[in-house]
Amino acid sequence: MSGPVVRVLSGLAVAGAAHAAVNARLLRRAPADPPEVARPVTVVVPVRDEEATIGGCLAAVLASAGVPDLRVVVVDDGSTDGTAAVVRGVGDRRVRLLSAPPPPDGWLGKPHACWVGAQTADDGVLVFVDADVRLAPRALAAAAWLLDAHGLDLVSPWPRPVAVSAAERLVQPLSPWLWLTTLPLRAAERSPRPSLTAANGQFLALTRRGYLRARGHAAVRDQVVEDVALARAVKRAGGRAVPAAGADLATCRMYDGWAAMREGYGKSLWSSVGGSPAAGLAAAAVLTAVGVVPALAALGGSRAGLAGYLAGVAGRVVAAAATGSRVWPDALAHPVSLLALDVLLAGSVRGHRRGTLTWRGRAVG
Repeated sequence: MSGPVVRVLSGLAVAGAAHAAVNARLLRRAPADPPEVARPVTVVVPVRDEEATIGGCLAAVLASAGVPDLRVVVVDDGSTDGTAAVVRGVGDRRVRLLSAPPPPDGWLGKPHACWVGAQTADDGVLVFVDADVRLAPRALAAAAWLLDAHGLDLVSPWPRPVAVSAAERLVQPLSPWLWLTTLPLRAAERSPRPSLTAANGQFLALTRRGYLRARGHAAVRDQVVEDVALARAVKRAGGRAVPAAGADLATCRMYDGWAAMREGYGKSLWSSVGGSPAAGLAAAAVLTAVGVVPALAALGGSRAGLAGYLAGVAGRVVAAAATGSRVWPDALAHPVSLLALDVLLAGSVRGHRRGTLTWRGRAVG
């Protein structure tokens, strides 16, 4: 790779790290002791074969502090294991178990389950939580405070990613790193452009009015990445939707090792390239080049390449510190992380084109 190209890519890496540092300071954060929520809070938990995780999830939600009017709706989306039995065994009057009918034509399973649960909510705060998420006691009150304090219709407090295996540690921190590096947070918060947003369906909080104004999950019924699509629908309806700091509010271990990540990311990464696969793949190639080429040049003695590699590491350090990921030594493997993500993306796009993608026994994509 020629010197001028390395210098350009290294310059982009430096700019990305600087932008991540600015965003880390601008990231919305809730106070350590948020006030009590004076309106109903309905937590919807969509589940499908979550026998191993739903008990811990519900225990954490039910331990929430500062939420006197709490309702929890677990929507069983056709589980074939003991998920429903675990929910029934909780024995708390605040918990309600619903069985979702099969998704109608044009609907995917998770958006439909979320929509079914949302229909039971009273006016107030509507929260969606995945079964593998563990909320801190103040998480719900903090999310409600963020909505009210900043005039938001949707807030996505980003859970701290729990990564155990080497593969998880390589890939899982990349999602928050990506939006901290590329999304101008304050401009995105003010802008009506739907494309300027980021969201994580593991933990989403909305005003019910904002949810209904955007037509809720009915507006994203066929979207594999329904969380980002919902945030964009909120913005299209004139609302405001932003990510927020959530490492102290929730944790989530999405996948257990490479095989689970390959299946989980396989179902959805193809959708991340948007309506134009060529443009999306080109953007992924640019991100990879910025993160990998300077590192390779540094191995050959390039000072510009070394600067670019160190900038990439610095960006990962900043993102990890802001979102609760492991900082060292994981950030040093940033180029390898991007290549691992490329492998997952290629497999997802290939599976989508062949029509072979499935998730929990259902075809997707």
